Amino acid sequence: MCQLLGMNCNVPTDVTFSFSGFSQRGGRTDHHSDGWGIAFFEGRGLRHFVDHEPAAESAVAQLIRRYPIKSRNVIAHIRKATQGAVNLQNCHPFVRELWGRYWVFAHNGDLKDFSPRLHGHFRPVGSTDSELAFCWIMQELAKSHANVPSVEELTITLRELAPRIAKHGTFNFLLSNGEALWAHASTRLHYLERSAPFGQSTLADEDISIDWTTCTSPGDRAALIVTEPLTRDESWVEFRQGELKVFVDGLAVA
Repeated sequence: MCQLLGMNCNVPTDVTFSFSGFSQRGGRTDHHSDGWGIAFFEGRGLRHFVDHEPAAESAVAQLIRRYPIKSRNVIAHIRKATQGAVNLQNCHPFVRELWGRYWVFAHNGDLKDFSPRLHGHFRPVGSTDSELAFCWIMQELAKSHANVPSVEELTITLRELAPRIAKHGTFNFLLSNGEALWAHASTRLHYLERSAPFGQSTLADEDISIDWTTCTSPGDRAALIVTEPLTRDESWVEFRQGELKVFVDGLAVA
C-alpha cells in the first residue's frame, strides 16, 4: 500500500531532511512507485506538487529534496496503486476549498464497496477510492457546521466520520487545513514529537544524519507522522488501531 508523511510545527520549518528519506521509498528502498505528491501550507496559501513518476526518480521530487520550502503543515504521499490508473489526477495529496481555506488529504489503504452519495460541490476528478473518501468527508464537514468550526469541533466530527469509512477497509489518512493536522490509523502509522533538547537524527532509508542543534531554536517544535519510522535513532510512537490524533503547533492535542 501507499506511504504517508505529515509534519506539523509551531514555526515554519523545512521538511527537506525527512522528505529525502521518505522519497527513497518511492521505488528505491520500497516498491511504492506509482506516483507521489506533497503540499506545503504557507499562511492561507498552498504549494502543491504531484507527479505520476516514482518519487525516487522524479525530477520534481529532486527539486523538493533540494529546495527548503518552509511550512507549518506539510502532507506528502507516495503511491502504490490499488484503485485507479497511474496518472496525474490520481496522485495524492488531494486539495479542496472549504470555508475559504485550502484542505489537503492523503490516504493509505484500500476501501471496498465504498460508494457514498455525493450531492454537494465536492466531486472526484480522478478514479481513486481515496479522493472519493476525501470528497465525502468535505461534504459531511460542510453539512455538520454552519460556520467555521474550531479545531476541537472539527476533531469531534472527524472522530464520528472516520469509522464510517474505515469499516470498508484500510483507512490511514492525513488531513490538514493549514491550522492543524489530523491523522487516523487503521493499521500502521507512527508519530514523533521533536523539541528541545535537540540531538541528532539518522535516516533509515539513506545514510544521512543531521544535528538539529545547528538549525533550530530552543522553542522550536515539530511533530512528524509517517507510515513507517523515518529515522533509526529516535523514539517513534505507534498509533493504536482506529485512533485519530490532531496535531497543533508541533504537539499532539488531547
